[in-house]
Amino acid sequence: MPPRPREKQPLPSLPTGPLEECDDVTTDKIPQTAYEPDDRKVEIVWRNVVVMGILHLVALYGLYLVFTSAMLITTLYGVILYNLGGFGITGGAHRLWAHRAYKAKWPLKLLLVLCQTLAHQNSVIEWARDHRVHHKFQETDADPHNAKRGFFFAHMGWLLCKKHQEVKDKGKGVDMSDLYAEPLLRLQHKYFYVLMPIGCFVLPSIIPVVFWGETLMNAYCLNILRYVSCLHGTWLVNSAAHMWGSKPYDKYISSVENVFVSFFAVGEGWHNYHHTFPWDYKAAEFGKVNWTLRIINLFAKIGWAYELKSVSKEMIKTRVHRTGDGSHEIWGWGDKDQSPEDYKLATIYNKKEE
Repeated sequence: MPPRPREKQPLPSLPTGPLEECDDVTTDKIPQTAYEPDDRKVEIVWRNVVVMGILHLVALYGLYLVFTSAMLITTLYGVILYNLGGFGITGGAHRLWAHRAYKAKWPLKLLLVLCQTLAHQNSVIEWARDHRVHHKFQETDADPHNAKRGFFFAHMGWLLCKKHQEVKDKGKGVDMSDLYAEPLLRLQHKYFYVLMPIGCFVLPSIIPVVFWGETLMNAYCLNILRYVSCLHGTWLVNSAAHMWGSKPYDKYISSVENVFVSFFAVGEGWHNYHHTFPWDYKAAEFGKVNWTLRIINLFAKIGWAYELKSVSKEMIKTRVHRTGDGSHEIWGWGDKDQSPEDYKLATIYNKKEE
């Protein structure tokens, strides 16, 4: 039987990042027909299904314990760990290492590696590799969590089955030399399955027992609840933030702006912006719900974070007007949608007479 025509399709590798003023929106950059995933038979990895099933059952029991027997301080402790782990993913594996959107000194790098280990979503190197492949081949068979395969697949189903061969092939071609050049990341990657159980499960469960007398059952189950909740917070970026929301920066891609996701993913829900400007350390415009941005800015004030890469208002304005879906708020002073009240009530300092 001859191969199906779509099996012959080369996977697109569209340019990422902003359109410059000299660029045009042309058909060679924007596919006129969406690339459809093949109809391969999904090979389920039953070990992963069983592990995920058990984790979710324990997490549900942990939620029950929150309202029945766990100490309030243990619940608050879980919320703190949720945000620490989330920051390890968003500020570390994502913005710092996957996209090199800013630079960090070694104390911040060490903190980020510890937080990312607490979150346990594979090592930084593995996480960043999958994410770089996602950006370069988004919503093709080479995308690890291709949203065109549906919400469940993009959310967590991709972890319950064998990777598509295209994911493996394209992953081998992504340059990861910059991350392998960092001794701290090599160390974490090499000893991840020693460091991860201690940092993600053992220590977080023992601390409440030792320091404030929580029962081991409560401490362990609430820690699993924290871990599973953090996983879903990250997974929502892959699923919901590619399906439901507006596209003020680029209507030709699937990623969207979703405030709900941003709340649970520590500021990562502004996904249309992020896929349009993937090297911007903010991963959103200023003024959005974005706790990761606030924390990075705090570290920048003490010198631990530096060379924070961003895009100009003019570049955002250009992209919004050329490829946006019309849902963007005013881009700044002089926008045609700016209200007369803004002009009338604005305070302008050091105004020059013309």
